[in-house]
Amino acid sequence: MTETTGAGVQGADKGQMVYEGKAKRVYEGPQPDTYVVVYKDDATAFNGEKRGTIVGKGVINNRISNILFRYLETKGIPTHYLKDLSERETLVRALTIVPVEVVVRNRVAGSMAKRLGLPEGQVLPYPVVEFYYKNDALGDPLVNEGHVTALGWASRAEVAAIQTLALRIGELLGQFFTPRGVALVDFKLEFGRDSAGGIRLADEISPDTCRFWDATSGEKLDKDRFRRDLGGVEEAYAEMLRRVEVQA
Repeated sequence: MTETTGAGVQGADKGQMVYEGKAKRVYEGPQPDTYVVVYKDDATAFNGEKRGTIVGKGVINNRISNILFRYLETKGIPTHYLKDLSERETLVRALTIVPVEVVVRNRVAGSMAKRLGLPEGQVLPYPVVEFYYKNDALGDPLVNEGHVTALGWASRAEVAAIQTLALRIGELLGQFFTPRGVALVDFKLEFGRDSAGGIRLADEISPDTCRFWDATSGEKLDKDRFRRDLGGVEEAYAEMLRRVEVQA
């Protein structure tokens, strides 16, 4: 089975499509308990209210995510990543996704600034972890640990593991990006259970899911350029790929 999705022809063996989200399609993988993730150029913001295309985004996000997943794996972080398949396709472990988005904030930005009336860019004294219920129809509402456990989305032990992993991932990403001149303002993570019940990092780590600012100028190098009509979106994504690929 082959597919063309934006730039580049994809040729990885994959089965039926099992899910299509705003930025990716997920197919049955060639081996049991695997999926093939295909990154799209589609761009959305504000829970789908704003839609567009960022040319080449799928290729860039796939590349950046896989570099970072491999880096995190070397540091002891369990992820769903298995191997690159093509410029837009990655083979991953099948996980049961915990329906909670985990946001780690190092600085005030985005919804936190709006919600609390604080200036963007204010440095927090320590990282803040937030949970959001994954539900587009409800606008991914902010929830707390009690909601997550009481509603059965994850056990107390799993929530503790997710929080520990999220903070450790933040430390490791900071170590990765600082020498590359990038300030990691905040980032969104998703986690899932593997076939043995272990918690693993899933989804992606990219300019779609992180706020990346140039450490010197404060220039935004992420999806906020699309959200806020700042222009230079494709250039910002390409710049982030260039920095990620630099051997610092």
